[in-house]
Amino acid sequence: MAPLPARGLDRATILSRLADYRQDNLDTHGGRTWAYVYDHGKEATDAIAAEAYFACLHENGLDPTVFPSVLHLENELIGIAAAHLGGDRATVGNFTSGGTESCMLAVKAARDFARAERGIAQPELVLPETAHAAFHKAAHYFDMSVVAVPVDPDTFRVRPERVAEAINAHTALVVASAPGYAHGVVDPIPEIAAVCAERNVLLHVDACVGGWMLPYLRRLGVSMPDFDFSVPGVTSMSMDLHKFAYTPKGASLVLYRDAALRRHQLYACASWAGYTVINATIQSTKSAGPLAGAWATLHHLGDDGYLALARDTLDATQRLLEGVAAIPGLRILGQPEMSLFSFTADGFSVFPIVDEMKTRGWYVQPQLAFGCSPENIHLTVTAISAQRVEAMLADLRECTAIAQAQPRDPQREELLAHLGQLDPGDFTPELYAQMLGMAGLDGQALPARMADINAIMNVLPPALREQLLVAFLNDLYRPPQ
Repeated sequence: MAPLPARGLDRATILSRLADYRQDNLDTHGGRTWAYVYDHGKEATDAIAAEAYFACLHENGLDPTVFPSVLHLENELIGIAAAHLGGDRATVGNFTSGGTESCMLAVKAARDFARAERGIAQPELVLPETAHAAFHKAAHYFDMSVVAVPVDPDTFRVRPERVAEAINAHTALVVASAPGYAHGVVDPIPEIAAVCAERNVLLHVDACVGGWMLPYLRRLGVSMPDFDFSVPGVTSMSMDLHKFAYTPKGASLVLYRDAALRRHQLYACASWAGYTVINATIQSTKSAGPLAGAWATLHHLGDDGYLALARDTLDATQRLLEGVAAIPGLRILGQPEMSLFSFTADGFSVFPIVDEMKTRGWYVQPQLAFGCSPENIHLTVTAISAQRVEAMLADLRECTAIAQAQPRDPQREELLAHLGQLDPGDFTPELYAQMLGMAGLDGQALPARMADINAIMNVLPPALREQLLVAFLNDLYRPPQ
């Protein structure tokens, strides 16, 4: 165990130790990390956001009557978002810690609305199989069932008629994506909304990724379906600011067409001896730093700044799509409408490409096969990416050629085929240890190369993947010895 130091450390020692801990992290700036981070490349904006963040670091969002600036900043951001997403004066919402919390709150509101207003004792959630995992997490936390709807295998969009078939007397909420993270395509929101309105069912549009960017892309001439509150039948939306609004992490919004639905999101408790608790979000005590950082970023960049960033991002995305499609053996999945997309490989594995790119200083994100979506590599394109397109494509061509040239290993293929036949009920500590050994893991750290691990995960049934990941994460989070 690592005890607390007997005497406090000085500033230089603390910062030096933090630097040591961070040396293996992905780069958050510079355009070489194609997932998890969003970089506009503007140091002045980052500096202003940091100043605002730390100015409000110790203000507590738990009680806006004590810190009225928190309420003012939040309401101002909601007003900006409502105007941006086709809302009106009735539109309400709240600031959250991220897309997962926003999605979970929308599900919680729909569940409680279904119970209170429609008498549904066991509410269900209708999701395209491409919907974000946050909705599965919400269903797990809030004791709801998920009805998964297959998507078109070519476009990766959910078909409205399949959504209609999935809706039943227990449906509390239907979800559609604008766009789906995995492939960057927008579901046919107007048609799905019409189905939901006809059945008197709530519809949530998950625009965590696209809510901020899509309106700017439309202004730049990109054709896309309507997706926001301008569509009758859309009852709630989620939109992350820490993605393409480029704010500091911990900044998302959940919005509702009116306050009558949002009230089911709120939680109050007077049944204890302490102060009366009333929470708008899942968090209670929370720093106002992320809220202030988000507010500062939006106001510093302004509408013209965001339009310029969107133009750079669109240019980078188009060049990347053309460049990736021109590499022999690679294929774009679907027809992306946003600045994120995925590509797969025909006849060989994409996973060695990920490892080879890492040796050249790039991080590209592997995605496992699921449903009609094959294993693939995912790229999130941001404004800074425009400066890296040619260099990235040059390395991607070389890494793809290396992956293509790898010889087949019949024994390994036979082993993977066997793993693909395993049943989730077969999972035991012994099988877990065996899989760790096959993947070159010790249960405490990840190896430099992940291709073998991803290949194993790729063939396992999803339920077995989940058990393996839970067991591994349970081992990974342990105090230092």
